[in-house]
Amino acid sequence: MHLTDFRFPALFGRLGKLIPAPLASAPLLIMLDIARRREWLLAPETLYGKCFQIQIEDMGLTIQFVCDQGKFKPRRSNAVDVDVRLSAMAADFFQLASGMADADTLFFQRKLKIEGDTELGVAVKYWLDASERPEWLNQLADKLA
Repeated sequence: MHLTDFRFPALFGRLGKLIPAPLASAPLLIMLDIARRREWLLAPETLYGKCFQIQIEDMGLTIQFVCDQGKFKPRRSNAVDVDVRLSAMAADFFQLASGMADADTLFFQRKLKIEGDTELGVAVKYWLDASERPEWLNQLADKLA
């Protein structure tokens, strides 16, 4: 099986929907904070004050957070008033994060959905595509390719 074909079993999606929002968002926000502190992923000012939602479809997870002066912080609850929503399968988000696939490719293959503020969505896409990946992530991506 190729990574692009991987999907978590439906049970994961059902269980993921039961996880409280703060708990579901913690791993991603910790990774974003580590990346920020190591200067791998520094948020541009266009993201400041913006609210984001990431939906990992096959895991049933919906994660919301806000960019507060370059730091990503959780939202108290999943609200409908977000600036941009990104949704995809877990493997597709991994490909995006690792640089195995760029946002345009995933978007035009209809694997990555972007909704909300289109201009902000494009800014996020360019920011992610231009960000340098740490060597360990590049090595992991090479092994999975």
